[in-house]
Amino acid sequence: MDAHQEELSNPFAMDEDCRNCPALADCREQVVHGYGDAGAEFVFVGEGPSAGAEAAGVPFTGDDAGERVQRILGDLGFSRSPPDAAEPDLQNVYLTYLSRCRHPERPASDEEVRNCEPFLNAELRMINPHIIVPVGDRALRELAIEYTTRAPESFDVHDEHATTVRGRGFELVPMIPPAEQTDAQEAAFVEHVEENVFSRDYRQTKGRRSR
Repeated sequence: MDAHQEELSNPFAMDEDCRNCPALADCREQVVHGYGDAGAEFVFVGEGPSAGAEAAGVPFTGDDAGERVQRILGDLGFSRSPPDAAEPDLQNVYLTYLSRCRHPERPASDEEVRNCEPFLNAELRMINPHIIVPVGDRALRELAIEYTTRAPESFDVHDEHATTVRGRGFELVPMIPPAEQTDAQEAAFVEHVEENVFSRDYRQTKGRRSR
């Protein structure tokens, strides 16, 4: 795939007409690929686009839940835009999903998530972030299979919210889905990242390759 890494929207030029999942391709409005800084140290991974994100074509935008995520990004210094921006001005963070297409009546099936794995794996390989933020139980458990030594079923995002989980090659900082978060849980997430991630040299925990 070609890279357009100066762009925030789909900077790795992934297939915007993907038809690997016919049931999704037939009902989606558009494919919602990743958005953000291709050189980011932080990657947020959700389960799949909401109706608002699908309409906007940008992950974690277009509705109240998206605004909560964008507000968090602003508080952490990753966004230079208001929370309701349709195309946020992001730095040092990349937003993406397990599944890139939305079905209006159901979540993506396990097979559909597997069909999207090459997109996510390619993004993580090319970005090579320090911190991955799994948003929701499904994202946490899918990433746990690949990047931790714990059994996926041992994770509960409500228990792991605003904590750091040591992984293989990355650290995970799980987040409760924004639509389910309270203001107190939002504040706890921001506080954890500021005090327990930013305050230490998390780069050394990864042994990251230089660019």
